[in-house]
Amino acid sequence: MSAADNWTPSSWRSKPAAQDVVYPDRAKLDKVLTKLRTLPPLVTPSEIERLRHQLAQVQRNEAFLLHAGDCAESFDACTHENISNKIGLILSFSLILIWGARLPIVRIGRIAGQYAKPRSSATEIIGDREVLSFRGDNVNGLDPNDRTPDPERLLSAYFHSTTTLNYIRALLTSGFASLHHPRDWSLSHVRSPALRAEFERVTEGLSDALDFTRTIGVGRQTASYEEGGPRGALGEVDFYTSHEGLMLEVEEAMTRAFPVPSSFASLATPLVTPAHSRAASPSGTGAGAKAPRVHYNTSAHFIWIGDRTRQLDGAHVEYFRGIRNPIGVKVGPSMKSEELVRLLDVVNADREDGKVTLITRYGAGKVEQFLGDHIDAVKKSGHPVTWICDPMHGNTLTSSSGLKTRNFGTIISEITSCLRVHAEHGSRLGGVSLEFTGELSDDGFSVTECLGGSMELSEEQLGLRYQSFCDPRLNFEQSLDVAFLVSNHLKQERLGRQRSDTDVLYAELGGRKAA
Repeated sequence: MSAADNWTPSSWRSKPAAQDVVYPDRAKLDKVLTKLRTLPPLVTPSEIERLRHQLAQVQRNEAFLLHAGDCAESFDACTHENISNKIGLILSFSLILIWGARLPIVRIGRIAGQYAKPRSSATEIIGDREVLSFRGDNVNGLDPNDRTPDPERLLSAYFHSTTTLNYIRALLTSGFASLHHPRDWSLSHVRSPALRAEFERVTEGLSDALDFTRTIGVGRQTASYEEGGPRGALGEVDFYTSHEGLMLEVEEAMTRAFPVPSSFASLATPLVTPAHSRAASPSGTGAGAKAPRVHYNTSAHFIWIGDRTRQLDGAHVEYFRGIRNPIGVKVGPSMKSEELVRLLDVVNADREDGKVTLITRYGAGKVEQFLGDHIDAVKKSGHPVTWICDPMHGNTLTSSSGLKTRNFGTIISEITSCLRVHAEHGSRLGGVSLEFTGELSDDGFSVTECLGGSMELSEEQLGLRYQSFCDPRLNFEQSLDVAFLVSNHLKQERLGRQRSDTDVLYAELGGRKAA
């Protein structure tokens, strides 16, 4: 079944929709959705096609994918400090990966639209009251007295996403990327002398490499950006946005038919679209063009199907099969191998490169049980996919104080287990999907939401600066710990060496030996 067969942006409505939000005022919702359909796209077809091309490079082991950001964004966190800190952390993380892998890094942020959150129950008990569950800032409020779904929040989410994306674009086109030099990173939080020595060795090598490139003229310019100079090779990077495609009525409203950019026109599968939808395209191809027309979700470059919404006969799979955007699919322990292949048959019927990224999230103790069979089934099917590891969602626990947390040692154990199993099955891990934040508390310190890492955060310290209203995130220091670990693995792989469980980074960061 081709993606074009009997598909429209609204054909999902004939299927059961998991995680659906019930709005008491349907007329108000329809009015908001009508408004969203008229608002400009947040991203362009050319940007989406560029990402597809780069994800195909990841698939061919020519690049590495970093997918990272918040579990769920909040409207209150839409500030220039928070956005700058998040983008700065992603840039620093990717710089460390480049040092080890010597590969381009494809950067996709969970940002500029990641507001909605799935819930296991429609209601929750708070005190002695049963209230509707908090579904994210674009649905209802965190305050128990503000849990009625309000369509106006969907418009607010659009404008917060627009503001966020606008500031990201401004940062990345004005020299911000060149400011994150390794010599500016403080390693004072690292308690282990052996680990600090290892980090210092890597950062010194990375700093020397950057200084060398500038000395020979790469990235050097006669005038600064502010003085009219060019941005330079080191000063501008590609950055893409993403969110979970959870609320299909909003996704439909932001789905637009455009001609494929001319360089991709011969590669895309055309969808038949009504004549009245043939508006001018931001890709530069105007009305009446000969290029095939396809449907893009213009709210983000990349969207994914969650573990709770991937039913083969469900509305989400139906919607995702028809859009041109690259998509992610969460793969957990409940996914049967044959179900995974059938799902790929639906969402990528034409078996296009760069289309599907499989995001595994088993839990550290279940990787060995499930990942190998999934890899073998996909290889046998012939479907082209990119594999990345989400070591966060399968490893959440509740501390003795009642706070949700994750143990750093368990997180890196899932990553290293995935790396090993992929190698054993003739595959390769193409990236990581992390929930992390560069946010700082009011007193200028990193958040304290996950246990362990080089700062050896203890359970008693979780309450010091616990700021997440959703799932616990790695802080700046813990995120760089992961970056050093993955970079070290990629370097050893590049040099043809095998990792040992006695490696300094793995051992000092609390990793567990394989059973």
